Amino acid sequence: MTIHGKVVAITGASSGIGEATARHLASLGAPVVLGARRTDRLDRLVAEIEAAGGDAAATRVDVTDPDDLRSLVAAALERHGRLDVLVGNAGITRIGPVADLDVAGWSAMVDVNLKGILHGIAAALPVFRRQGSGHLVTVVSTSGLKIVPTQAVYAGTKNAVRTLLEALRQESTDGVLRTTSISPGYVRTELVDNAVDDPAVREEARRNMAALGIEPAAVARAIAFAIDQPDDVEIGDLTIRPTRQG
Repeated sequence: MTIHGKVVAITGASSGIGEATARHLASLGAPVVLGARRTDRLDRLVAEIEAAGGDAAATRVDVTDPDDLRSLVAAALERHGRLDVLVGNAGITRIGPVADLDVAGWSAMVDVNLKGILHGIAAALPVFRRQGSGHLVTVVSTSGLKIVPTQAVYAGTKNAVRTLLEALRQESTDGVLRTTSISPGYVRTELVDNAVDDPAVREEARRNMAALGIEPAAVARAIAFAIDQPDDVEIGDLTIRPTRQG
């Protein structure tokens, strides 16, 4: 597999899809450099990956801070001398109609879901250019493919990222950069835990996610599939959802 030996940095790696991706790629022989705000969880994850024979390191990353993304990339370069893949996975959601005027929630989603990806691109792209190769894998959402009430701004941020990556792809047809948008549907993660303030609505969302969602490892395998392609093959968009999701 071409994954073996590729140095992969992952944001939002302390839980959910990011954690599952770190474990899966490390099991396939990829050195992983992990970033998230919850360093206690990162430290436990690194220890577990290393105990299983993998190569892992971690640093605190808040994707709203450009310096933190530069530090993540620098950690990969210092430890391994290169960075082959940046998986932009960190994301948040707030559920509610636009008429609720959750301006703070809107701003938070823009800062994490959109600006966080831009900060990662700004940190990694110069490195990819110097190396002559690199791969941006970004986790977006099926919420940007099927627009529904209460997710307008969340879907907007995810569609903005999808548009951004497509434009970057067209700007990068010299064979140096690959871009991949992964669109998961319902996945059993902690994403909904802070999506809404009403405890009853939040608990209902958790039950629905538990009943319908797929495991994060399924998305991790999709990410691995995209990374594993030969250098002249690019998986531009990949959608993965539960078979029962409408």
